[in-house]
Amino acid sequence: MNVAAETPPPALSQATTDFLSARHGLVIDGEAVASESGQTMAVIDPATGEPIAHVPAGTAADIDRAVSAARAAFEGKDWSALRPADRERLLLRLADEVEAQTDVLAELECLDNGKTLAMAKRVDVRGAVEFFRYIAGWATKLEGSTVDVSFPRPRQGEYFAFTRKEPVGVVGAIIPWNFPLLMAAWKIGPALAAGCTVVLKPAEETPLTALYLAKLLEKVGCPKGVVNVVTGTGEVAGAALSAHPDVDKVAFTGSTEVGKLVGKAAMDNMTRVSLELGGKSPVIVLDDADTRSAVFGASNAIFFNHGQVCTAGSRLYVHDKIFDAVVEGICEYADKVRLGPGLDPDTQMGPLVSQKQLDRVTGYIRSGLEDGARLAAGGSPDREKGYFVRPTVLVDAGPDTKVVREEIFGPVLVASRFSDIDDIARVANDTPFGLAASIWSRDLSNVHRLVPRLKVGTVWVNCHGLIDPALPFGGYKQSGIGREMGRAVMDMYTETKSVCMLV
Repeated sequence: MNVAAETPPPALSQATTDFLSARHGLVIDGEAVASESGQTMAVIDPATGEPIAHVPAGTAADIDRAVSAARAAFEGKDWSALRPADRERLLLRLADEVEAQTDVLAELECLDNGKTLAMAKRVDVRGAVEFFRYIAGWATKLEGSTVDVSFPRPRQGEYFAFTRKEPVGVVGAIIPWNFPLLMAAWKIGPALAAGCTVVLKPAEETPLTALYLAKLLEKVGCPKGVVNVVTGTGEVAGAALSAHPDVDKVAFTGSTEVGKLVGKAAMDNMTRVSLELGGKSPVIVLDDADTRSAVFGASNAIFFNHGQVCTAGSRLYVHDKIFDAVVEGICEYADKVRLGPGLDPDTQMGPLVSQKQLDRVTGYIRSGLEDGARLAAGGSPDREKGYFVRPTVLVDAGPDTKVVREEIFGPVLVASRFSDIDDIARVANDTPFGLAASIWSRDLSNVHRLVPRLKVGTVWVNCHGLIDPALPFGGYKQSGIGREMGRAVMDMYTETKSVCMLV
């Protein structure tokens, strides 16, 4: 057992302390308002299991108010009059403000989600800043094209045909709890760049940075009603937003199970939908791979952010020649990981996000052992207080067991052997998911043989989990519909209109 020393955490900034103690409201039409029900929800610090704040428990009526505000803003003069360059500057100002508030946002994310303070600064806040700056440029680069049509020529005149890109309208954005600020940026950024308005429903476990981001949007001059934030449960607020008849597009990131419900609800209104869903990503280590790099890379692929990542490399396939060496190295890595509260500078891995998630992850570990897997590292909750679980490695699990087939969303790796490179793609593809995969090899001919055979949205080679704002991200099969980031994301927030004139 490797636990960070029980030292007092660093003092929070005054701005963070003030925000936690403030009376929080839903953000609708630029105002902080209570839920129509008057009910609130506790926000829990997963390192202690204790509440740190309370937020409104939004209802369907609150969603209706927020959608009405977003519709009015979309059709109103303040937003529609903004030129593309003005929307670009707004997003750039927002990026600057998020960067200036790095300490506060990172502290809130650390307390709310459980991740380490260093990770919150390096990944979550910096990632949001970089994404806002990247996506801002697309506001001025949306363009249509002229089309040389083949209609029969009229006796007089000519046809002139062209396309134009227009904002889809009101966007209902539903985000998960694993990267709350970053996921909010991934939804708000392209929506605003395209000229849409937004109703954001953050995860019930991690609503704080979304509410703080709303304050920053107001500070940088975002017109009222353009971005609204409704906190609440997925079953109530999320379901109401997915099914709202006046929402033009739903953008959801979360589990495949919930994504299917969101998609079905949106389809009843023929609402446009994009879904970034779950994964069971394979990490394939060929016999010529650099063992040291593969050990480090595979460890990070599964243990990064406590395994609470949709692209987590949760299925490890290592060539029989080097299997023992790679698995032994990963187990040594796992045993050395120091667990503790995210605010503790000695912590390398914080708690899982909630008691529900802890029960889910430990339940999968028990299931794997009951189904015949061997425990090579980790396995049990690591502390009596908080939602902690040790980095875990299972070996010799059968291909049809739950730990191999289902997304665990925790720091649990299932390692298996293989000997035939021509068969490993079939094994890797034997899953309902298709989000990502990584290949570890120094033989580029083998890499190029495997890449087109893997039915996933992203393939990393000798790395895993690298995300860049310019690189489209999304999945095949039950890992989603549509793409985040890059040029591709703007197609998710725009409609293409064709125009044909007889001139």
